[in-house]
Amino acid sequence: MAVPKRRMSRSNTRHRRAKWKASAPQLTTCPCPRKEAVIPHRACPHCGLYKGRQMLDVP
Repeated sequence: MAVPKRRMSRSNTRHRRAKWKASAPQLTTCPCPRKEAVIPHRACPHCGLYKGRQMLDVP
C-alpha cells in the first residue's frame, strides 16, 4: 500500500485544497407556464413534469 514518505507542508496542502471549489448547480427552466428553475434530469418540484410527462403528484 502506498504511504507518503514525508509529511506534506501546510502550504502544499492548502494549495491543493484551494481547487476543491463547489460549483453552483446548473439550472434550466421548466416548460410549464410558471417557468421555474429546475436542476436538469430531475422532475420539476413545482409541477411534477419530467420530459413533458407528469411524474409527480404535486398538490
